[in-house]
Amino acid sequence: MTGSVLAQLLAQGAASGADLATLRAIAEEAGELGATRAITRLGLADDAASRDVAELRALLEAWRDAKRSAWKAFAGWAAALLLAVLAVKLGFGEWVK
Repeated sequence: MTGSVLAQLLAQGAASGADLATLRAIAEEAGELGATRAITRLGLADDAASRDVAELRALLEAWRDAKRSAWKAFAGWAAALLLAVLAVKLGFGEWVK
C-alpha cells in the first residue's frame, strides 16, 4: 500500500511539472527521516544499540535452545514412563522376579 501511495505522489508531482529525480530524492530523504525517527523512538539510536540487539538475539537463541532441550527431555521421560507402564500391564514385571 505504501508503495502505491508513493507512486501516486510521484505521478502527481511529475504531472505538476516537478523533476522526477527531485521527487525521488525527496521521497528517499523522507524515508530516511522516518526510519531515523522510528529507531530513535525505539531507543536504538545510540552507539551501544547494535551490541544490545546482538545480546538480545543471543539471549533469545539461548532461550529457544533451552526450551527445545526441555521438550526433548520431557518427551524422553514420557516415552520411558509409557514403556514402563506397558511392561507392567503386559506382565513383563514377572520376568524380573
